[in-house]
Amino acid sequence: MLWACILLPQLALDGVLRGHAEPEQPLVLLGGPSQRRVLKAANPAARALGLRAGQPLSTAQALAQGFEAVDYPSARLGEWEQLLAAWAYGFSGQVSLHYPRALLLEVGSTLGLFGPWPVFEARLREGLRALGFSHRIALAPNPAAARVLAGVRDGTAVHSAAALLDPLEALPVDRLGLAPEQAQLCQRMGLRRLGQVLALPREALARRFPRELLLQLDRLRGLAPLALAFYQPPECFQARIEFNFDVENIASLVFPLRRLIDDLGAFLIARDGGVQRFVLRLEHAEGAPTEVPVGLLAPERAPQRLLELARGRLEPLQVLRPVRALALHADELPAFVPAHSELFGARAQQLEPWAPLRERLRARLGDDAVQGLGYVADHRPERAWQASPGVLALPGGQRPGWLLPEPCELPEALPCGGPERLESGWWDGADVRRDYYRVALADGREGWAYREVGTAGPLWLQGLFG
Repeated sequence: MLWACILLPQLALDGVLRGHAEPEQPLVLLGGPSQRRVLKAANPAARALGLRAGQPLSTAQALAQGFEAVDYPSARLGEWEQLLAAWAYGFSGQVSLHYPRALLLEVGSTLGLFGPWPVFEARLREGLRALGFSHRIALAPNPAAARVLAGVRDGTAVHSAAALLDPLEALPVDRLGLAPEQAQLCQRMGLRRLGQVLALPREALARRFPRELLLQLDRLRGLAPLALAFYQPPECFQARIEFNFDVENIASLVFPLRRLIDDLGAFLIARDGGVQRFVLRLEHAEGAPTEVPVGLLAPERAPQRLLELARGRLEPLQVLRPVRALALHADELPAFVPAHSELFGARAQQLEPWAPLRERLRARLGDDAVQGLGYVADHRPERAWQASPGVLALPGGQRPGWLLPEPCELPEALPCGGPERLESGWWDGADVRRDYYRVALADGREGWAYREVGTAGPLWLQGLFG
């Protein structure tokens, strides 16, 4: 087996910045009691001003002005870890959050699908950059070693247990994942590196050190298993972005909406599914939230398509109360079946499939503005159809595709087919007795006209063929 560890060294800061409209501006995360606020993280722009983690807020304010301060989002760390686990599930069926701020993936069984490790690693890094998370990645034959190597040097890759001992022996004892007191005990005894510890007789180590130290050493070398709880994708998707200011127009919601939709798309691709319906919730400082449902006639998972539909639902809204947070909830996640397409089909800019076009029109114009046609069990042409959402059922060659609002008289027409007699409607008092003909019109079109049975009057044009 081969395990990849994705270490997330600044998960909290990345999580805040990815929901920020201007992530390049100076920003710091604050922690500690209200009497003594301390910087816990700073983005590159803030570090360029001389701000560093561990500084008191008063010191930071004396050094620089114009930076934004945000409370450390401890409550949201689990949410971001779950998002990343859902994304990683698309690469491996064994994903674990055993270590804090890190993902473990068993990748040995999927190398044949995603390519050799350098290609696989590049795909992981590309996906993490798209999601907005900085990272360190290492590969090792067991998960404990992968976690330790990721914390020491980014990009380390060890493909076999036989080659694992050399990089491990050179590691400092305080980088082995030991408890701090155990690492300090080793250092007081003059043991600075793992190789020095392993050179001692095991019986001597067992007498001088706790059992947990020996167990960790065995795990690093693959001699003892590490019990892991594996991630299981949830049956619904929930995400939320809270603002530090009041949003009073829809245009300001586009950036956070794009981030939520991108997260939903990554979640759907990982679980190999689609979404049929989701709800956008605009949370206000006062009063109940505003809910905006986004329904689709067929499952979809492309983020660009979902974003376009969601924007179409949001843009007609009037923001009557300031928005403090934007949330997305999706619980209708059916299986996704990609649309069939020809190998040499028409180019996208020349022909847009009906289903995406229908969704775009419904999002822009409203659900009731786009209707299909459905059949009704009635022989009378004017009553043989009805509007129905999501259905497009055009008549066959024996019936015209276009009916006129009202029949119009044809003073001169040349029948070229027929007659076809229709007698129906006696049960509701609107009975008809007509002989229908296909007729050639003067402008070259072909029409559908009738004459009342038993009369010698003119033909009445009721429909046109395509």
